[in-house]
This record gives sequence, structure tokens and C-alpha cells, in this order.
Amino acid sequence: MIVLITGPVRSGKSAFALELAREGERVAFYIATYEADPHDPEMARRIERHRAARPGMATIETNERTGPTLVETLAAAKPGEVLVIDSLGTWLSAQLLALGDLPERDPVAAAAELERRAAALLPALESLAADVIFVSEEAGWGVVPPTALGRLFRDQLGRTNASIAQRADQALLVVAGFAIDLAAAGRRVSG
Repeated sequence: MIVLITGPVRSGKSAFALELAREGERVAFYIATYEADPHDPEMARRIERHRAARPGMATIETNERTGPTLVETLAAAKPGEVLVIDSLGTWLSAQLLALGDLPERDPVAAAAELERRAAALLPALESLAADVIFVSEEAGWGVVPPTALGRLFRDQLGRTNASIAQRADQALLVVAGFAIDLAAAGRRVSG
């Protein structure tokens, strides 16, 4: 089973994902996609708060440069497990940062490469042995970012969320602490 939980920052997405992961008899893993910066004490405190919110749940920290990557982690999952991927936005930002200065030098090539990297996640969903709960941000509800890099990230995150939602068994929007089942509340759109 694939579940996508999306919504704005601080809406309760991660807490809801952890709640779903603890249901039933599955072995739950928290998959952290953020590559911590040792020089960022504020982020270190955030990471510690997140760890405290999931006592007893094993954590796997992905790293797109040194491994394990998110795709490798999905491929290694076993039946009876549930993976909470938190979050697609931080995973995609690692993909964007790996492009180096390409977005400044050639925005069109950068967009194509970022789309290729994001699409590489999709085949891993076809052969999943475990259940997966993706947590992702909705970054496109505000103003258009003033930088090409911000627009590139926002656009690709929207496309990635839509691609996963189309493959998901359930897609939920969490806003202000309330989860809305998107399939029950609306209808799928193509494109």
C-alpha cells in the first residue's frame, strides 16, 4: 500500500504519518531524507525533536551522495514493514543541491535533470514489498518564488506529489491538524 500525506508546514503531516504507521502489526521504520548540516544548530534541535516524537521506531537516514539512497531503501524494504518517508520535499531539495550551479548556468537543462532524478523514484514504487507512507509539502500555494531555483523546486515538487498521488492507494491532505481524504473529497484530474 502507498499513502501520500501532503499539506502545508506544521499542519500535522508527520504526526499523522507516524500514527498510521503504528496501526496494525507491521514493523515501522522512519526514513529521514534530510542530510543534516553539522553547522546548523537550529536544524539539529529540530531533528532531535523529531526523534523524540518516534520512540522505539528505527530510523534510516538516507543520503543521496553516500547511500543508502531513498530508492535503495525502498528496494530493500520487506513484506510486513511500513516505511514513513519524511519528506519528499527534503529529498527533492537534496536532488536539486546535487545539480550544483547547473540551475544558474542552464535553467532548462537543470529542470530536465531534476525531473529525471524525481522520475527515478517512480519505478521503485512498482515493486514495493513494504507499505510506504510518503510525507510531502505543498509548496505552490503561495506567491511565485522570486528566484529561478525556488520556482524550479516548487514546480518539480508539485509534479512529484501528483505522480505519487496517482500511484497511491490513498492520498490525504493535512491542514491545521485535520486529514482530508482527497479521493473521497474530490476526483482525480489528468495531466
